[in-house]
Amino acid sequence: QVQLVESGGNSVQAGGSLRLSCAASEGTTSNYFMGWFRQAPGLEREGVAAIGSDDSTSYADSVEGRFTISKDNTKNTLYLQMNSLKAEDTAMYYCAAVKDAPAWVGGASDPAEYDYWGQGTQVTVSS
Repeated sequence: QVQLVESGGNSVQAGGSLRLSCAASEGTTSNYFMGWFRQAPGLEREGVAAIGSDDSTSYADSVEGRFTISKDNTKNTLYLQMNSLKAEDTAMYYCAAVKDAPAWVGGASDPAEYDYWGQGTQVTVSS
């Protein structure tokens, strides 16, 4: 059973930075496809970034160039470095994992493709 625990959420001013962490069960970051999602009140959960076991990455257009997804397999930890934060980045952020990479274009950002989820960490950006 894969377990995921997010941390690092906080309240920051617009333009600031945060780094989110997701501590995963041993072997998860090296063998699973993983992603970061976010959900703001009243909105659907949306994909932010994803990373494969081969370290290939993908990003939502809204965060491209500002956010960086990475992982440390020795620490079984997934990261999301968020720079130049905007008020619209305010949301609960979740990490997720699935054993096999989604087979279709767009699958990396589809919550339905993932089997395991953390409990989330809140990011609030004030303008």
